[in-house]
Amino acid sequence: MPANLTQQYKKAEDNYRRSETPEDELRWLQVMLAEMPKHKGTDHLQAKLKTQISQVKKDIESQRSRGSSGGGGSSRSFRVPRQGAGTAVIIGGPNSGKSQLLASLTRATPEIASYPFTTKQPYPGMMAWEDVFVQLIDTPPITLDFLEPYIVGMLRSADLALLMVDLGDDSGMEQAKEVIDKLKTTKTRLAAESSLDEEDVGLAFTRTYVLANKIDDPEALERLELFHEICPLPFREFKISANMPENLTELRNSIYQSLDVIRIYTKDPRKKEPDRDKPFTLARGENLLDLAELIHKDYAKNLKFGKVWGNAVHDGTIVKGDYILNDLDVVEIHV
Repeated sequence: MPANLTQQYKKAEDNYRRSETPEDELRWLQVMLAEMPKHKGTDHLQAKLKTQISQVKKDIESQRSRGSSGGGGSSRSFRVPRQGAGTAVIIGGPNSGKSQLLASLTRATPEIASYPFTTKQPYPGMMAWEDVFVQLIDTPPITLDFLEPYIVGMLRSADLALLMVDLGDDSGMEQAKEVIDKLKTTKTRLAAESSLDEEDVGLAFTRTYVLANKIDDPEALERLELFHEICPLPFREFKISANMPENLTELRNSIYQSLDVIRIYTKDPRKKEPDRDKPFTLARGENLLDLAELIHKDYAKNLKFGKVWGNAVHDGTIVKGDYILNDLDVVEIHV
């Protein structure tokens, strides 16, 4: 019997996958269980959710006990608030070019040096794409012996992971493989697409791009071919030089496009022109009610109708809350 999961369930599932704290995980797991249709076709999934809820509750209690006994702080000691149209987390081995990439794609000024472990904590920056921004986060290096636990949470909640492969040195290929192998020991894995495991809802996969860095090195292509042999990956790959911003246009566009979001411009009913300085970004497929909720919960609660100007409708068309928005729509909210 098919599960016939609702849109509300799928939205809660997506929020659960993006959770950065156990408390957030618990909240969205409980919403998923409440929104799930109750019939024989969902019995197995219901049981999985109840098991995961029980486990997360134990994890929360364990963290609280460690904190109250002075046994150390939370493993997710660094939190970077989500900003912009989406978030991409940059990961890699020592000296793979993560900080240089952040500096080239954003206005951030991370410390860049030739010695390993220069980055000691997450460092965010905002990448411009036309009139919106995407959040990029540089992270400390990952090796078989070293992984900051909070990086796992950041990767889980990210829209995209950017895996750096250093082609400027023979050790770069092995370091990238170590990153992949280390993450396989956690509940967050790299994948071609973001998802949750069907049998273990606590296991999350994050969409990943491979960034073959320092492609200008004379031996880079030979090393890349060898990397493909020792570590074949079904991920989209980009050949780049992180210290050459002009070389990063395709990557910049693809990072934004991977988010699959739309831009919506709002218009005050008392004014003739919309506010085009800072559009709202929503997931493709979201509707007028989602936009109202994003602006303010009271707008969603008291929404009467909206007026839309865009390519899919006649100018000023009156629509209800379930109207599916399109990229570059101009919207008036009436409450």
